Amino acid sequence: MARDEISLQYMTYDATDSVGSADITKQTVTQANGIKLNNAFACKDNSVKIIVENTATSDCTLTLKAGEKQNGILGDSVIALKKSAVTVIAPLRDMARYENKDGSIDIDFSESFTGTIFAVAEKAGLGS
Repeated sequence: MARDEISLQYMTYDATDSVGSADITKQTVTQANGIKLNNAFACKDNSVKIIVENTATSDCTLTLKAGEKQNGILGDSVIALKKSAVTVIAPLRDMARYENKDGSIDIDFSESFTGTIFAVAEKAGLGS
């Protein structure tokens, strides 16, 4: 499957490092392709948040696919997405369950899903 790809979108902080904001770019989901979230855990301490807008007229599901690391044996996680609603998925506490060897996460959607997805996170390291 040739997945559509997205990357983490990071917060930019003001001069006092007190408040952050981000200009968000949403990715329209092509259900048949699924999504690959690149470098999903390159962020600070499990700060990744995946935001999904389900524009379908019915409830749907999102599947975080089991990854290629040691906890992948725990299997996929299926998350309910209510119709015409926005769902925030966070935190992903078990990186080794979903992470592929290249650092990505694969995400699938139920057949009736239509909508958008994006992911935000805190930068790792100093000056974040």
